[in-house]
Amino acid sequence: MQKKILIIHTGGTISMSEDAATGAVKPGKHNPITDNTNVLNNLANIIVEEPFNLPSPHITTKEMLTIKNMIEHHYQNNQIEGVVITHGTDTLEETAYFLDLAIPINIPIIVTGAMRSSNEIGSDGLYNLIESVRVSINDAAIGKGVLVVLNDEIHTAKNVTKTHTSNISTFQSPQYGPIGIITKRGIVFHHTPTSRECYNIESISKNVILLKAYAGMDSTFLTAINDLGYDGVVIEALGQGNLPPRAVDGVKLLVDNKIPVVLVSRCFNGIVQDIYGYEGGGKQLKDLGVIFSNGLNGQKARLKLLIALSYTNDMKEVENIFQH
Repeated sequence: MQKKILIIHTGGTISMSEDAATGAVKPGKHNPITDNTNVLNNLANIIVEEPFNLPSPHITTKEMLTIKNMIEHHYQNNQIEGVVITHGTDTLEETAYFLDLAIPINIPIIVTGAMRSSNEIGSDGLYNLIESVRVSINDAAIGKGVLVVLNDEIHTAKNVTKTHTSNISTFQSPQYGPIGIITKRGIVFHHTPTSRECYNIESISKNVILLKAYAGMDSTFLTAINDLGYDGVVIEALGQGNLPPRAVDGVKLLVDNKIPVVLVSRCFNGIVQDIYGYEGGGKQLKDLGVIFSNGLNGQKARLKLLIALSYTNDMKEVENIFQH
């Protein structure tokens, strides 16, 4: 008996066409990927939803919540056994990680996209969609959290990131690699995530900003963040978790005003640690009350802080959340 799979189309290159006259890739009135749903009927019992058709730079946490609620609705009312979401690649990893943190359901949830539009030579959209459905119906995908499937590879939402502006193998998991591969004959998982975390939220009402540290950075923007009333800030720090000394006063101002500051590294390998004891070094920042994240990149740490602040007002609990 075929499994019941929900496919949610949200837009992005996978749903766009290239204009023959101008070469511009853009959405049209009709999503071409929906024409191929019949190709998937041999794999699963398909339910299709298209809540919006947006380029991924237009996606916000509002749309992420819409996807979350849609999945939970179909799980409760239609007994779906898996989900595939088509999405633009620019913010694909953010939507995938948001859903990974916010959906308690244990069925396979796959996010996929394309680097080439539907009418370009070598278009990868339909292929990635078919492979994603194959993963979603595979029992081995159950319990592994939200997965990202492109280019015959299976990645976790927590670790995957877009690494190239245009190459079809853009999605990689630095340090860890994919947890599985897709072949013509089957799905092969060779790693399994050691744990999952989920936070029951119904809305996102906080405002968190992301900054990147640089040589000579001072406290100007940090002071402005305090004055503008932001609820939290994530900083992609230098190296193992260090900042230029002139930025320290701004960090201290935020922490003293109960605005959480989360530190990640601008390096894409390794984690931040409170090692260096000089002015602006990680040890000083940790002693000031800065929260050190366990290996997330900046954009994902921002989403995690948004979810954490929607989940609890206890700053100690927020700090504990970032140790997972």
